[in-house]
Amino acid sequence: MNEPRVAELMAQARGAGVDRLDAQLLLARLLGQPRTWLLAHDDATLPPAELAAWNSLLARRAAGEPLAYLLGEKEFHGLLLQVNADVLVPRPETEILVDWAIELLNGPLRDRSPPRVVDLGTGSGAIAIAVKHACPDARVSATDASAAALEVARANAHSLGTSVSFARGSWWEAVGDARFDLVLSNPPYIAAADPHLAALRNEPIAALTPGGDGLDALRHIVGRAAEHLEPSGWVVVEHGYDQARAVHALLAAHGFGEIATRADLAGQPRCTGGRHG
Repeated sequence: MNEPRVAELMAQARGAGVDRLDAQLLLARLLGQPRTWLLAHDDATLPPAELAAWNSLLARRAAGEPLAYLLGEKEFHGLLLQVNADVLVPRPETEILVDWAIELLNGPLRDRSPPRVVDLGTGSGAIAIAVKHACPDARVSATDASAAALEVARANAHSLGTSVSFARGSWWEAVGDARFDLVLSNPPYIAAADPHLAALRNEPIAALTPGGDGLDALRHIVGRAAEHLEPSGWVVVEHGYDQARAVHALLAAHGFGEIATRADLAGQPRCTGGRHG
């Protein structure tokens, strides 16, 4: 049997409904080459030993499995993170939260020595690691209820040389009586009836939705934040595009001021935060 050429494999991917860029990244990984190499080597061939792996990857991507899971990695805030099906794939939208956190640590919280930060529900560790990477003087902690997720997060922190402390537990129960200057979280916030959930079936459901109206985790985080905040500490959370008003009201009802919302790259309200006391 003739070894299939790159051009033929791209045509196969197109016929399977797989995006060209995704197909190139998968094929480049199998060939051990950068994607740019493929662009100049349409006549290169895939060894027979790799053909079964290619067909499997193509079928999985065509079925909707995230590219990041197939590659085992995802870039976030300039850092390359390991990911698998135990954690959400980090989204560009969450970089808005990280940028805001960095602004606070270099602004209103710059005189804390050192500032203490916690990322509740860390998943892959994306938020905690990105904040620690940008603000190495901060003392960053991260929590998750999933032992498997924490394993991924610890591996990412180690491979990127960032010192983050991890604890297992559901939201505030993981931190005991510790207090922080800055609380960050990208909790599950999709409502149970949201039709978008169907397209996310390959990702861990507990990290996507708390059920009901999608606000339960946010209610819990904001509702008990004051017990774990230093004076004038901040909470910044990610939320759904239609939840900004509800999160604003939650923060106001629990004594937060200077409440603001920031939009994502699509112009949708995505993160809301405020200062307590």
